Amino acid sequence: MKHRQLGKSGLEVSAIGFGCMGLNFAYGPAMDKGNAIALIRSAFEAGVTFFDTAEAYGPFTNEELVGEALAPIRDKVVIATKFGFKDGDSTVGMDSRPERIRAVAEAALRRLKTDRIDLFYQHRVDPNVPMEDVAGTVKALIQEGKVKHFGLSEAGVESIRRAHAVQPVAAVQSEYSLWWRAPEAEVLPVCEELGIGFVPFSPLGKGFLTGKIDASTTFAKDDFRNIVPRFSAENRQANQVLVGLLESLATEKKATAAQIALAWLLAQKSWIVPIPGTTKLHRMQENVGAAAVELAAEDLQRIRDALAQITVQGDRYPASLAARAGR
Repeated sequence: MKHRQLGKSGLEVSAIGFGCMGLNFAYGPAMDKGNAIALIRSAFEAGVTFFDTAEAYGPFTNEELVGEALAPIRDKVVIATKFGFKDGDSTVGMDSRPERIRAVAEAALRRLKTDRIDLFYQHRVDPNVPMEDVAGTVKALIQEGKVKHFGLSEAGVESIRRAHAVQPVAAVQSEYSLWWRAPEAEVLPVCEELGIGFVPFSPLGKGFLTGKIDASTTFAKDDFRNIVPRFSAENRQANQVLVGLLESLATEKKATAAQIALAWLLAQKSWIVPIPGTTKLHRMQENVGAAAVELAAEDLQRIRDALAQITVQGDRYPASLAARAGR
């Protein structure tokens, strides 16, 4: 596994990370705990050193799972977690008051069975708390040794600049993939300007870019994708043209559609580190294998040309959730 630096922060991680959310949150029934721990440890054995969780996943249970899984190898991995929702519940709004950030940090340290949080993200920008107060609180936690690096998730350019002026931001995490390229307009340029790493979540389009989802696919009743406009049966059918592009290139490269989608992200910038998630061992191994897939300049141009002819159908979030992003 190759490694990458997240911007100028000095934080080195595997080129492919592991998003742990789906192990027990948002995508249907939770995995058996033992199997989930085994999968996380298998990811490490495959070369992954970057693991992403949050207090809101569960809430709280995902951090406990990740902490137990990584405890034996704690000093060999980078753990990212997040603060920013009221009582850790993503359904009830934001809370990034300084006292809440501190409480989340202390609780996360206990759940993660560790003495420091490698990367502490604000999960969503809180419009009721000045960004300077948020960044200043994390700066104090860094000075105390409880946190190593500061991150922002789904933040807009103004918030990134204001935060970075108080405490250097190591990484910005946002959705980014071949079917959601909005960060290219403003967020990626400001990350490059300021020396901030970028961590795409949902780099496989919440599973769609693997080619394993079509108009007839049904999701578990508690699967988040049931409320995502882009995952309506009509839009899934319309968006198959994008999967066709990936599968065509994958055949030529003796790879899979998912590996082409991840390799495309890696080819955009040297400081981009996607964090695909999965509950399946063979999918994790497939994702890790993407780090070895090389896309030539002509491959990337072919993808650019094809994307210019494709309009992805459907919003990535329902309106209530979309309003939280990009602040």
